[in-house]
Amino acid sequence: MGETVQRSFERIEKKYLLTREQYEQISQGMRPWMTADRYSRYTIGNLYYDTEDFRLIRASLQKPVYKEKIRARSYGVPGDQGPVFVELKKKFQGVVYKRRAVLGAETAARYLDGGVEPHLEDPTAAQICREITWSMRRWRPRARAYIAYDREAWQGTEDPELRITFDTGLRGRDRDLDLRLGDGGDPILPPDRVLMEVKIPGAAPLWMAELFSGLGVFPTSFSKYGVWYKQQILGQDGIPAVPERTVRERRERERVPALWERGEILYA
Repeated sequence: MGETVQRSFERIEKKYLLTREQYEQISQGMRPWMTADRYSRYTIGNLYYDTEDFRLIRASLQKPVYKEKIRARSYGVPGDQGPVFVELKKKFQGVVYKRRAVLGAETAARYLDGGVEPHLEDPTAAQICREITWSMRRWRPRARAYIAYDREAWQGTEDPELRITFDTGLRGRDRDLDLRLGDGGDPILPPDRVLMEVKIPGAAPLWMAELFSGLGVFPTSFSKYGVWYKQQILGQDGIPAVPERTVRERRERERVPALWERGEILYA
């Protein structure tokens, strides 16, 4: 996806499940402050690794203070030497910490599926792989699910670390668990749903708080892997509903300008 690889992240991530109408309203309303990133639109493929009894995702769905995921990610469908991001993603008290190393797709498969540790000359990448190896030895996971989606990405005009992404076409499969075997899968969400993610290192800007408040849009708990697990493994029908704004939440959002004027911190 780019010449410069960011290996570590520490940020707040909030997810919002939108209708198409809400997506259009937000997409238009944010344009004075956001610009499409250099790639704008692309497809992301993910392989999620878990234990035989799905211990990691079962724990994650309990909303603990700390949780972690092991996954491999590609942008598009890679060839054998195409780049794959091997990631260890942790979340503690609402803050996301992500560590990742870039390997060729074939090397990544040998590492995660066969236990063949890569030889890396870069000391930072080597340290990250040691951390991933420790988690792999602890959990002894294997590839359990492939999940892909089509992403539209935006970044702040003045603050590029502020990112808003819109994911559509969420799909998954429990077969052909290799990033090189195409990006097809069974639908996870219907076409009239859009998953928005806001990624920000600190406080949310006032314009965002006011835009989301005016449209009655607020964060929800949503895990792509978690929803797939519920549908495919637990056999639960249906999809997560778009949250409705409660009276209490509406009143809280009406206080946003006053909070800002008093200098209190606002989060997305």
